[in-house]
Amino acid sequence: MKKIAIVFLAAIVSIRSQGQDINSYVQQGEFGIALGGGHYFGDLNTNASLNRPKFSGGVFFRKQFSNYIGLKVGVNYARLGYSDIYSDHNEYQKRRNLSFNSNVWEFAVSGDFNFFKFYPGISGYSYTPYVSLGVGVFSYDPYAYLNGQKYFLRQLGTEGQGSAAYPDRKPYGSMAVCFPFAVGFKFNVSEAINVFAEVGYRFTTTDYLDDVSTTFTPDAFTPLPNGDPSPAMLLSDRSYETGERLGIKGRQRGNSSQKDGYVLAQVGISFNISSYRCPKP
Repeated sequence: MKKIAIVFLAAIVSIRSQGQDINSYVQQGEFGIALGGGHYFGDLNTNASLNRPKFSGGVFFRKQFSNYIGLKVGVNYARLGYSDIYSDHNEYQKRRNLSFNSNVWEFAVSGDFNFFKFYPGISGYSYTPYVSLGVGVFSYDPYAYLNGQKYFLRQLGTEGQGSAAYPDRKPYGSMAVCFPFAVGFKFNVSEAINVFAEVGYRFTTTDYLDDVSTTFTPDAFTPLPNGDPSPAMLLSDRSYETGERLGIKGRQRGNSSQKDGYVLAQVGISFNISSYRCPKP
């Protein structure tokens, strides 16, 4: 009977101690680093294929306002790119033969919501799935290679931007707005350290992430002094490499009714910023 009483008393003390730890522990926030892959979706990837991921990475700071709600400020880098030759089920795209790569730098602010209470270092509260939604800006500058030389496509005006023949087509900018929507899962491995995995799609306000949006404009380009086609002409319509030219004036080159987007899938580690308050009597 005496042993039973001792065990019972120890259990009460343990439960009370854990309750005091939960009440006194305050997670102020966390900062971390993430690595993974990025993938582009748009006029060159119309089937939403995930067959050409490229490197992505980022850093972030998250301010916690409660066990459920936080505000994250993050910077991400992603290299994105695609080519028409990967379109196995679209013969027109293979003949069109366009491609691009771009280095994307993103700054975003997101609101995060934890589905479970999350207390780092407290048993039973060490993991949670979460969802986030935010807004950000990103820079991009698509480029392609021609005869081994790198050309930035925005400056060339491959759809007649900035030419006298198409005065209504203005050059697109090097920055756009994005709206990140992400889901993730994080697990606390110690009072100070968490690990996590996250997948987030970026809706954007541009259709020129890939430099493809409207129609072919062969009359917008003037030949070189020696009579050869200019790099802008050759990069605006590369179907000559696969057969007869497709780039007739006014023929569809891209789909301007849908904006481009990209996804980041990352895993990472974060470090908690914590404080303690005196428990209530």
